[in-house]
Amino acid sequence: MGLYVEALIRTDPDVLWERTQDPAQHQRWDLRFTVISPLPGPPEGARRFRYATRVLPFLTVSGTGTSAGERLRADGERVSALRFASAERLSLLAEGSGYWRYVPTADGVRFLTGYDYRTRWGRFGAVADRWAFRPLMGWATAWSFDRLRVWCERGVAPARSLAYALLEAAARVLLVVAAFPFGPAAPAPAVLAALLAPPSPLTPAARRCLRRPVGRPAAAPSLLTRLERP
Repeated sequence: MGLYVEALIRTDPDVLWERTQDPAQHQRWDLRFTVISPLPGPPEGARRFRYATRVLPFLTVSGTGTSAGERLRADGERVSALRFASAERLSLLAEGSGYWRYVPTADGVRFLTGYDYRTRWGRFGAVADRWAFRPLMGWATAWSFDRLRVWCERGVAPARSLAYALLEAAARVLLVVAAFPFGPAAPAPAVLAALLAPPSPLTPAARRCLRRPVGRPAAAPSLLTRLERP
């Protein structure tokens, strides 16, 4: 899979499963989606859904997907897989697939994902994806995973943790702006402090998540190969 993100979440596995598998709860913490709504008539053993993402205040792109999960496995892990596609020409993503793994450990649940997608718009789309969209998607996935962790571990609702993140970002910007009156040498240390200062425990941060697997990468579950395209 092209993108990988992992977070250690110290919570009840059933709580984590519910907040990731229920579309109404999933859309609360995942920055990549504005709306996730179930669709009727799912294939046997799978669920169909519609997703929408507000790219700009006046622009929303949408698509459909199919997902399935295995909650009880002999190895103690839980897995889910999905395939998604968008027929909208304004969507850079044409189709893709991915998985979630829930790996129990003594310290909590290793919640990890691997996914990839195919773009449209020809060469322009490929360049835009490599230099802008794919890094943004990786960051948004990691930030969302930490937002979920803050919700599960500290009880901070996703809407509130977003507000904390916006306030903290504003404070970092104000720190840099406030340094300018002190001379041309002052902004550089202020920028470093704004970038390197650790986030609040109540503020989601992509930097807390792993972006590469440690050791041998986990294989995509066989469930993904059996999942039909939406």
